[in-house]
Amino acid sequence: MSGRIMEKLNLYGLSHLFITVFLHNLSTFMVVPAITDVTMAALCPGQDECSIAIYLTGFQQAMIGLGTLVTMPLLGSLSDKYGRKAILTLPMTLMIIPLGILAYSRTKTFFYVYYVFRIIIFMICDGCIPCLALAYVADNVPESGRSTAFGILSGIGSSAFVCGTLAARFLSTAQTFQVSTFAAVLGAVYMQIFLRDSVMDQNNVLCTPIISQGKPIISCKSKSNMPLLKALRSLQDLTSFLNSSKIITQAAIVAFFSNLADVGFHGSMMYYLKAQFHFDKNHFADLMIISGIAGTVSQLFLMPIFAPTVGEARLLSIGLFFHFLHMFIYSIAWSSWVPYAAAMFSILFVFSQPCIRSIVSKQVDPHEQGRAQGCISGICSIAHIVSPLVFSPLTALFLSEKAPFSFPGFSILCIGIASMISFFQSMMLRVVPPILS
Repeated sequence: MSGRIMEKLNLYGLSHLFITVFLHNLSTFMVVPAITDVTMAALCPGQDECSIAIYLTGFQQAMIGLGTLVTMPLLGSLSDKYGRKAILTLPMTLMIIPLGILAYSRTKTFFYVYYVFRIIIFMICDGCIPCLALAYVADNVPESGRSTAFGILSGIGSSAFVCGTLAARFLSTAQTFQVSTFAAVLGAVYMQIFLRDSVMDQNNVLCTPIISQGKPIISCKSKSNMPLLKALRSLQDLTSFLNSSKIITQAAIVAFFSNLADVGFHGSMMYYLKAQFHFDKNHFADLMIISGIAGTVSQLFLMPIFAPTVGEARLLSIGLFFHFLHMFIYSIAWSSWVPYAAAMFSILFVFSQPCIRSIVSKQVDPHEQGRAQGCISGICSIAHIVSPLVFSPLTALFLSEKAPFSFPGFSILCIGIASMISFFQSMMLRVVPPILS
């Protein structure tokens, strides 16, 4: 069954998109297990607990979220006008720079250079590639198969997560950043050569925009393109989009609290495990491999089966419930093996993000897919601002000797409560039939 699904998606012209996303995610995820050790070696050498590292990581997340709050709706709207590939070129190219800096050197000076460049570049580009990839899928796949396609796209990202983490497990820190930089360059080159651009005109016809180098399928008239100044009003666009329907408003609330938990968890989890169980790069890699394999299997094989039968809204609630359970077990971990067991829950909680995106995708017109995905990414960016401001100080406090009571995982538990709020909101989500073009 999965083979037939993949063959059908290939007919939609998605194979080159999948490879582009795989190479990008491979380069991004490869450095995740190593970055905590690099940060602490630069800021607090020889220590297992470092408040300044937690605060700087939180500040970085908040600044990136502030930038993407503006840029995600903007880039999504511009991709509706100029095409997905044209806008994808910017992040695929710029995101090579921070990786290249640490590939060259990881001393304290170069770490701060990396830190500044990463903030500036990710304020523009963070989340842009998955957002535009989702819009590209929506351009090319009918509504009946969209949830499956979104799940498979997410599964491709998870498989890259597994491969990147596995590579980091066996490479040295220096080699990890060098290979990651090479994969990022390869992904940008591959996209330019092989990926065919697509954009919808107002009549729901695929066309090749003026910037694309491919042969046009059908010519598009400029009257369908909104003015550039209108596209630049991204915050106003975000507000009007959220108020366009009750379903979209509810989905946005779910996305906000779900990402609030995600960002808080990923910003705190590694520092928590390092302080509590003395985890290092290899331990983080092992943990992520388990989680990544479980998530990949789920998204590539289970979601194509469950999405049409169970329904996206119910599958979303299942994913969010197990997301909370996953964080709760982390927060009360009593031994170093407990996080490894909790990582297996990713086989169920990975359903949530593709389901949210698919639900939103089906509520808007075909020529607004970039705008829709960009606005939901903008909502997620608000979570990127709020989460580190709330949870980074909490994590630093409860991992320090000044904690009001002994509960190192208290911040993880609070993060899990945010996920539970999104679960309760998803239970009230009633999906209506999608807009017909």
